[in-house]
Amino acid sequence: MKPEKPLLCIHGHFYQPPREDPFTGQYRVEPLAEPYLNWNARITAECYEPNAQAGNFGRISFNLGGTLARWMELHAYDTYRRIVASVRLQQQYSGLGNGLAQSVHHTILPLARRRDKRCQIRWGLASYEHRFGQRPEGIWLPEMAVDYETLEVVVEAGFWFVILSEEQVRGDLSHGAGPYKVRLSKNRFITVFVRERSLSDYLSFNMPSPASSRTWMNDVMRGRAGGSLTLIATDGETFGHHHPSGIEVLKEITTPTHTDAYEITTLNRYLHQHPPVGELEIVENSAWSCAHSLGRWATGCDCTPGPGYWKGALRRTLDNVAHELDDVYASVVQRRGLAPWSLRDDYIAVLLGTVDPQTFLAGHCLDELSTMGQQQVLHLLEAQVYRQRMFASCAFFFEDLERIEAHYAIANAVRALALTLYATGDDLTPTFRRDLNIARSAATGRTGAQIMDELLARAHFGESSLGNVMTASRPNPASAD
Repeated sequence: MKPEKPLLCIHGHFYQPPREDPFTGQYRVEPLAEPYLNWNARITAECYEPNAQAGNFGRISFNLGGTLARWMELHAYDTYRRIVASVRLQQQYSGLGNGLAQSVHHTILPLARRRDKRCQIRWGLASYEHRFGQRPEGIWLPEMAVDYETLEVVVEAGFWFVILSEEQVRGDLSHGAGPYKVRLSKNRFITVFVRERSLSDYLSFNMPSPASSRTWMNDVMRGRAGGSLTLIATDGETFGHHHPSGIEVLKEITTPTHTDAYEITTLNRYLHQHPPVGELEIVENSAWSCAHSLGRWATGCDCTPGPGYWKGALRRTLDNVAHELDDVYASVVQRRGLAPWSLRDDYIAVLLGTVDPQTFLAGHCLDELSTMGQQQVLHLLEAQVYRQRMFASCAFFFEDLERIEAHYAIANAVRALALTLYATGDDLTPTFRRDLNIARSAATGRTGAQIMDELLARAHFGESSLGNVMTASRPNPASAD
């Protein structure tokens, strides 16, 4: 009997933020992505499409962010179809898919309220089930940002496992990637796979050539314990977008022959064959791309150049307006005798198109409302979608308030405020504008309030400063992913 080989899993995190203009529902034109219309189109051509054609999605573990999946379904359907087919083929072959869900809007979950954690995770679960036709066992946490409350919500949603990085856990890691257990409240546990950070970073930033990649991987894996798991987890865009040769490298690494020192597996398959081997603790408020207790998305830190005080000011402003939007929404829904946050969680069915708005209302005993009453509830639910989008991680990731990503967060807030005004007559804009005065760009000196005024002025004249022409004076239905 041949000795058991060590096993390798490569996980790709495939995600792009929502690029629809909040005022029009149209996708923005992004000149820096030329010769393509926007970055989604460019990265699809460089990464997603060639990886799908090479069959790489069928050999790796991966998550496909909902906002990217939605764009791909509309604008790159052949690529989308290939990716979905790869998961379904794995399901047919082994009874297990190779995909993970993702919290839908890439919110930094430890910085979110518990009910928003639940919404993001449940919407991500519904999006995955809608697209891939099966229930995922694992979920990708945006930026791997984690705290115990997030893991509690993950378990409550029915997930088995998450991926974390070595620096995010404490305990004995002698079993490689694991899997390991993390103890939660009420005598519950969640399974955690731990990526090898140095190896993941090496492949991401010092990728070998296609000709040497198999030799490199054999050198890494040779001597590792038989049956043990090594996990490389990195941005999926590494393969093709950041490194043009990455498609071929990924194919080489994930197609070992019987003479190679390792075999390929997926996280789902490995977990079913190898139960957790030990117990770890997590480092709360940690992430794979910030060593400052999530400062990159909260208060500013050395992860981005220049003064980052605008980040804390913008986050406080968005937190304040989210609280006010929530109060208005909850008040209206509770008067109808319903639980507002469960109703919002269920609204994903409308956003994914699995039910129409009228059927959704009827399913929650709201079809007996007047036409105006029904529209009020639907407008407030749409406002909640834009209010969720405000907190996409990219709004805080970069160095200045004048980045399009921060503008996009403000624009989403404006749309949520407009929808709430249409629905109830409550104008929350003055307080929001006051709070935005505190956030200031070091590059231009402009405040968030001035950026908001620009957005409002252009919307008044029938255009959007995010790059598209307004197509209607009233909101287009939002989409969750």
